[in-house]
Amino acid sequence: MARRPNRPTTLPEELPFSPQIAPYPIEVEAGRKYFWCSCGLSVTQPWCDGSHAGTAYEPIAIVPQVTGTFYMCGCKKSENKPYCFGNCSQLGYEGMVADG
Repeated sequence: MARRPNRPTTLPEELPFSPQIAPYPIEVEAGRKYFWCSCGLSVTQPWCDGSHAGTAYEPIAIVPQVTGTFYMCGCKKSENKPYCFGNCSQLGYEGMVADG
């Protein structure tokens, strides 16, 4: 399996892992089912690839009602998961951060 340069090589002690401190602007299609990665370990961010296996995390399913750009949370700390709520910029980020 391909590994992103900033993905941890071992399971972080503190999850969720934050692959980026910014939203992922993603084009989505109305009516299509998507699975947002909640653990932060997926190589297909912001979507789940099953990397949560062995953790307490599960993906969050969404089915958009409209086609367009959605801003999916990248820090995994949103109060409105899976959508970016600006937590990392508004509250000051103190979680585990990717180095890449």
